[in-house]
Amino acid sequence: MAKLKEYNGRYCESEYEDAFISFLEAEGWKYASGNQIARITKRNVLIADDFKQFIADTNPDLTDEEVTRIYDTVRLVGSESDFATLHKVYGWMVNGIQFTPQNGQARMISLIDFENTEHNIFRVVNQFTVEYTDNGQKETRRPDILLFVNGIPVCIIELKNPADANATIYDAWEQINIRYWRDIPHLLHYCPLACISDGVKTRLGTARTPYEHFYAWRRVHDGDAISTLPFAETQTMIQGVYAPERFLEIFRDYIYFQDSIYDSEEREIVCRYPQFFATRLLKQSIVKSVMQKSRKGGTYFGATGCGKTYTMAFLARQLALRCTETPQIGSPTIILIVDRDELQKQGAKLFTKSTEFLNLGEVSVVKDRVQLRAELGARQSGGFYICTIQKFCDRKEDKIGLINDRQNIICFSDEAHRTQLEHAKKIRFSKDADENMKAMVSKPYAKVLKEAFPQAIFVGFTGTPIAETYQTFGDEIDRYTMDQAVADGLTVSIKYHPRIAKVLLDKQKAKEIEDYYRKCADDGATYEDIEASKKAMSSMEMILGEPSRLERLAIDIHDHYVSSCSGDPDRIQKAMIVCSNRKIAYALLQKFKDQYPEWFEEKKSPDGVSVTEEELKEFYANFDNTFLQLFPTFVEDFNTLLAEGEQIYPKANERMSTELRIFALIRLGITDSVKIAQFLRYSVTTIYNYRTKVRNKAAGDRDQLEQEVMKIGKSRD
Repeated sequence: MAKLKEYNGRYCESEYEDAFISFLEAEGWKYASGNQIARITKRNVLIADDFKQFIADTNPDLTDEEVTRIYDTVRLVGSESDFATLHKVYGWMVNGIQFTPQNGQARMISLIDFENTEHNIFRVVNQFTVEYTDNGQKETRRPDILLFVNGIPVCIIELKNPADANATIYDAWEQINIRYWRDIPHLLHYCPLACISDGVKTRLGTARTPYEHFYAWRRVHDGDAISTLPFAETQTMIQGVYAPERFLEIFRDYIYFQDSIYDSEEREIVCRYPQFFATRLLKQSIVKSVMQKSRKGGTYFGATGCGKTYTMAFLARQLALRCTETPQIGSPTIILIVDRDELQKQGAKLFTKSTEFLNLGEVSVVKDRVQLRAELGARQSGGFYICTIQKFCDRKEDKIGLINDRQNIICFSDEAHRTQLEHAKKIRFSKDADENMKAMVSKPYAKVLKEAFPQAIFVGFTGTPIAETYQTFGDEIDRYTMDQAVADGLTVSIKYHPRIAKVLLDKQKAKEIEDYYRKCADDGATYEDIEASKKAMSSMEMILGEPSRLERLAIDIHDHYVSSCSGDPDRIQKAMIVCSNRKIAYALLQKFKDQYPEWFEEKKSPDGVSVTEEELKEFYANFDNTFLQLFPTFVEDFNTLLAEGEQIYPKANERMSTELRIFALIRLGITDSVKIAQFLRYSVTTIYNYRTKVRNKAAGDRDQLEQEVMKIGKSRD
């Protein structure tokens, strides 16, 4: 094996594989060649000896027969969808598998010992051949490296030749996410994690992660300087992720699956390194604040787009499951407080589908503080609630007062720099131009919140911290800046274009301003007050908010945005406009509505706007009807191309199934899996899998099936 210190990016692929394995050996993984591992058949992807040894060692009361029964249960995992099977097996590895001995009661059997790292068997394996059947013929695939824990393959690593300029980590991703899922899904059912590397770039993701969401791991320990050197990526990844104790920590608590009922959406995410370290540090800070009774859990400075919402999810899981040494926390109640409806919807979209991951019981969006008071009063622990800060408006006729005084309430405040401050100015109620009420509190939000939850711990999340943020939530615990996010590829770089719209104040507007100040003087305002106000208004709001300027600004922004987007029309692009205050922002919005009303038309689809399930059903029903009018015998003709017993028919209440719709689109000339995935609202991987499975059912040459589909109905074309 090549030594760690010898690797400098000059190896060919086989040598780099040896070096990578050496790196893992240095961290405590035991090497084994796949050719030397005893297996009954090469379809069997578990290392039976390791699996049985671990179960027997950790459960000495079980007989050999009972150990074998547990092994067979894991080996012969059910015939659910590929993703559902992956999710199910991952749950077994994290939570244990239920087993009833012949002479005993049902109990949970751990497949991995997360508390005692040394009790587990860690193996790094290459040359591990996996068999599959293709069109009746036995074929094989051989991943570069597999990591096994107690005989279960938990991570697949695909390497590319560092010396080959044409070999990229995208090729490695494609190997895992397309070819391996197509040919050897029975291996990937056990592999939540995936790593791709070409020596220069080394990226971590999951077996279902899109390529653009594979990221480098740039820190090994808390407080380490961020490593950006290309050839350091491999070493930092292995030390920061694959050291056995660290690996088990990430494996147990930092791989996110949505609730099982949402498996059809195929969402599996592993944390990025800033999320991992921020979660650990925030948990420590919260525990410290509980012991010291400071109520300040700390402030996390995370750049916009760095994944603060997922950081909150990881932190919530840690507080729910990993604070047993701090009984004051117990199973906490967590309240996520946001300051905009948009952020509330964003949070609800994630957290309401994460009850299994969070392990806090109920997750709900709070309609009003009456509901919140009732919900908190009905439980002594657990629960995750999402609400807007505006529900804590304290006004003369409606005082909030105490809502709950439990110690195990933890408030997560998103965008904590904007509203939740100790010394904010008093705010009034008002209406906007559309008669929508804007509710503002009469005293600082932070003060009202702390009166409502006098024993709660407050944690602030912000992308733009200010001094008062730290006063309210405590010291900065960790930070992830925009520069770091850009370097990691999480966000695109921000570029400044100086574009200035001239301000023209006409005589009539100037007269109106002077009349206003004359009236102020008549009402008792002092000369000093008026002069100060004039200065402020002339230098800020009156100039920046001048209507003709805003109109020219709207036109300029529109033209610049349209021009910028036209260069890449197939890419979904976004823009954000920042104004000096909300009043000017609202006025500018109205100018956009006046000038470009088409931008504000509601669309069911596409443009990334979600539609309801009923609308989707209606849309696909219309597609089915229209297509079958063009090709009325498509289903029958398509099934003649499949082997006996492999025919595909729609459900009783449908005219076509998903598989039939895919090949209907192919018949129409839409062969790009990306476009098919967008149309049918599936992942690209899922579409690849569907196409592959159907091709494997072909009566003739599987590689010619789609060409034969294109011939259906030719006489009618």
